[in-house]
Amino acid sequence: MSPATPELISSRSPRVLAARRLAKRNVRGKERLFLAEGPQAVREAAGHRAGDTATLVELFATLEAAERYADIVAEARDAGARVHLASEQVIADISTTVTPQGLVGVCRFLDTPFEDVLRARPRLVALLANVRDPGNAGTVLRCADAAGAEAVVLTDASVDVYNPKAVRASVGSLFHLPVAVGVPVEQAVEGLRAAGVRVLAADGAGDRDLDDELDKGTMGGPTAWVFGNEAWGLPEETRALTDAVVRVPIHGKAESLNLATAAAVCLYASARAQRAPGGCRSVTGS
Repeated sequence: MSPATPELISSRSPRVLAARRLAKRNVRGKERLFLAEGPQAVREAAGHRAGDTATLVELFATLEAAERYADIVAEARDAGARVHLASEQVIADISTTVTPQGLVGVCRFLDTPFEDVLRARPRLVALLANVRDPGNAGTVLRCADAAGAEAVVLTDASVDVYNPKAVRASVGSLFHLPVAVGVPVEQAVEGLRAAGVRVLAADGAGDRDLDDELDKGTMGGPTAWVFGNEAWGLPEETRALTDAVVRVPIHGKAESLNLATAAAVCLYASARAQRAPGGCRSVTGS
């Protein structure tokens, strides 16, 4: 760190107060800014751009973290972010975690218009309908990224993807793939279907079995999986919008799977089928 960089020793500094306020959803929405905490998220933010605009606006770092993650701090500077040395107390005041890792970034919103998602003709999409838990939302986003999905869509009844817990749970995947937010579920399903995507509801009470669908060879085309609320799943009106309601088979004695686990199984099933001979990814060569 440059010796000319001041240390923000007061939690009442205007810059610190502005960052702290981003813990509130209404402030995030008004400012179109959010917090990314820890080295992994900050590294991804520093390397991310939307066109010519850098995503990372500002970085707060303790002296110890600035020395340990000097490469991240340098990348943040290269991206044009304002870098501030901060005391551990300041970082603790900004952070929403119990044990902060010494780096907190302020980032610009990076959601993608739903129309742009459709225009890209996606082959694998995760659609979160009425998902309220930010940790689950971030974990499903991470699963979608790992499975090679081209987009994640959150309906207007779902949690804020910029909630600090959702950002942490995505472990950087928020910066890797297009995310559309605030889309009414009917519009999302209709738009995806019009783009040539088969829309499947994931539900433990589904009348179709995922294993059977894989055996039949029906999973190789462009697919969007609809995942519902953690507690009560998908309402009947949402299931009725989709092309089929599919259950993940339970071969043991477990009562059910949690949302993130079911999402991982479904997304990876589609990813494998699409890469098999005759699947849409084999046809496109990607």
